[in-house]
Formats: sequence, C-alpha cells, structure tokens
Amino acid sequence: MHFLEAIAQALDAAWSHKLRSFFTLVGIIVSVAFLIAVVAIIQGMNAYVKDRIGGAIVGVNAFQVRRTPLASGLIDDEEWKAIQRRPIIAPEDVPLVERAIPDAFAVGLQSGWPTPLADVVWGDKTVGDAQVFGVNASYQVVQDYTFASGDALTDVDDRERRPVIELGWDIADKLFGDPNYAVGRKIRIRGRQFTVKGVVAKKGTVLGISQDGFVMMPYSTFEALYGRRKTTVISVKMSDASQVQPAMQRAEEAMRIAHRLRPSQVDDFSVSTADAFVSFWENLTRVLFTVVPVVVAIGIVVGGIVIMNIMLMSVNERTREIGIRKSMGATRRDIRNQFLAESVTLALLGGVAGLVAGGGLAFLVQLATPLPARITLWSVFLALGLGAGVGVVFGVYPATRAARLDPITALRAE
Repeated sequence: MHFLEAIAQALDAAWSHKLRSFFTLVGIIVSVAFLIAVVAIIQGMNAYVKDRIGGAIVGVNAFQVRRTPLASGLIDDEEWKAIQRRPIIAPEDVPLVERAIPDAFAVGLQSGWPTPLADVVWGDKTVGDAQVFGVNASYQVVQDYTFASGDALTDVDDRERRPVIELGWDIADKLFGDPNYAVGRKIRIRGRQFTVKGVVAKKGTVLGISQDGFVMMPYSTFEALYGRRKTTVISVKMSDASQVQPAMQRAEEAMRIAHRLRPSQVDDFSVSTADAFVSFWENLTRVLFTVVPVVVAIGIVVGGIVIMNIMLMSVNERTREIGIRKSMGATRRDIRNQFLAESVTLALLGGVAGLVAGGGLAFLVQLATPLPARITLWSVFLALGLGAGVGVVFGVYPATRAARLDPITALRAE
C-alpha cells in the first residue's frame, strides 16, 4: 500500500469513528494545547517586558544609579539585609555623576521609595491615589516625555521651589476633560495649592496598569511637601546605545570614590539598565519552562499509551484484512508501514487539534486579561513534532505485531 493511501485510509477510519478518535486523542490534544498556550503567554510576556516595561522603568539608551537593584527578587535574606544597610543615593550625588559623564544627554533625578499617594482636588472634583513624584528637569528628557499641552518643568522651577506640577493624562482627563483646559488651573494636594504647568501625553497601560495616573513636581517642591525620601534614583540617558556601558563604568567609578570604597569592597549601590530587569524576568520564565515539559510529557505518554491500545484493537479487528493482503503478496514491511502510517496520522491529528486549541486559548487569555501572547514558529513545529513522534514511538509495537501475523491464521479469523 502506498504511503499516501495509508494516510487516506487512516483519515477515513478516524472520520468513521469520530467519537472514539476524539477520546483517543484527548491526552495529546490537552498536552499540546497546554504547551502552545503557556509558551505563547511566556514568549509574549518576555517580548512585552523587553519592549515596554524595561523602557518605561529606565528609559531608552539609559541606566540608573540606585540603592537597590532593579531585579531584587532572587536574593536571599542576608543579601537583602546588606542592601538595606547601603547608604542612600542622595540629590548631592547628581553633580558627581554629571562630572563623571560630561557627554551624557541628560542626568535625571527622581524621588525614590516610598512613593507617596495623594488626592488631587480641583473644585468639587477629586482624583484619589495619584502617585506623586519629585523630579528635576532632566528626568523628563531621560524618560522621553512628550506633552499633550503646556510646558515641561524647568531647572528654574526646581531652583526656586515653585508650586507647579505636571499631570499624567488620566488625572487631567478625570479632573478637566480637556488637557488644554488643565494648563494654568489651580489644584490642591495635601491642602497646598499648585498650578498645572503641563499635561504629559498619554503613555497607556502596562499589564493593564495605567501609566498616566501620576503627578510630577520639582524635586525641591516635593521635599518641602513630603520631606526627604529614604533614597532617590539617578537616571542617565546617553545619545546612543553604544555609549551606555562605558558611561556605566564611569558612573560606578565616581560613586565608589564618593562612597570611599576600597578596591576589595563590593559596590554599596547598583548601576542598572533595563537589561537587568529583562534578565531577571527571563530567569523567572526559565523556571516555568522547566516545569512545562514535565506536565506535557505526562499527558503525551498517557495519550501515546491510549493510541497504542487503540491500534492494537484495530489490529485485532482487521486480522482477516491483514491475512487477505498477505495472501495477495503484501510483505511484512508493507503491513508494518500501513499501521505505522495510521498511528502517525492519528497522533498528528491530535497535535493539530491541540495546536488550534492552544492558539485559541492563548487568544482568549489575551482578550480577557492584560497578559500578552505570542505564538512562535518553533512552538508550532514542536507541537507537530510531538504528534508525529508519539505516533512513531507508540505505533511501532502494534505495527510490528500486525506484520508478524501468520496469513493462514489471519484468514481463519472471523
């Protein structure tokens, strides 16, 4: 029997026994669907973190000088205690970094932890739980802020401790409706009056969390309102990505000198790019990738055993057919290839069905949640390869058993 004819016969048999075929392939379908959906979500999250979250936290072509590292989730208690004993990164450190990196495009300062939340009041309208940041003028350049209306904060605003603020898009929209109308208006935060100088253009959401619910004010004004933070963050933006690593080394040298660290002592600060956060996230997803194959393997093995049992049943049901084919000249190889082709075809049907189900599940997750999903080509080939592999591995025994049937005994079978 020709290989294509064997496949056609296998498809016809699967269609003739649709319910039996479905239950035969449930294990493979569920396992492949789980694999496709989980891999799509993880891959989508990796791309999302790299493209959006990393840049939103640090900025493009930028790095930060911080008290705590960006990725602090995979450290033990002793390391965390050591981090807590580090000196704060203070506004006085900004000139040190500026002198060390004279070619920096901008050196920004942002109020650090803890970030206060406040009610923003205009007339009879109030927006609660707005994040309040104190920044210098250069911070807006580091973060590539653009303004829907009004102007950016300036060095003069910071130097003279002016009561002016920038509003995130969501705050301006809820209070005023029109960002243009917000500029020049007087709002109140913690009982103090501030003038809206500008509205930052809409930044959107990250994992369903709005990036536009904030208020920025000059750092000196922020300190007068909230006092000093336990630490601040210095952000440095370079003109080109190739300049980032050399600039990080110079910033590290300047901070070590300022903190009077000996050559044998480790840094008591962190110099981080968005790559550190991306690497931290990829390490977490790598742990998930080690768990997924185990779960998939269990389902695949169960599905393969079911296919083998069904193929053995098929051999018993078609014993007379096998005897007739052998009496007409079919060789053991012909019989073995026929049943092996049927096994592979059946398993591939399960792989394709699982691929469709997994893609649909990933799409539904993306629609219903903020989690992104991205189906990659390698995961598609892996799904189809698993299907074909299961068909080969678990189809060999039934096919060999069919090929070894004695034609005389087979012809006597009812």
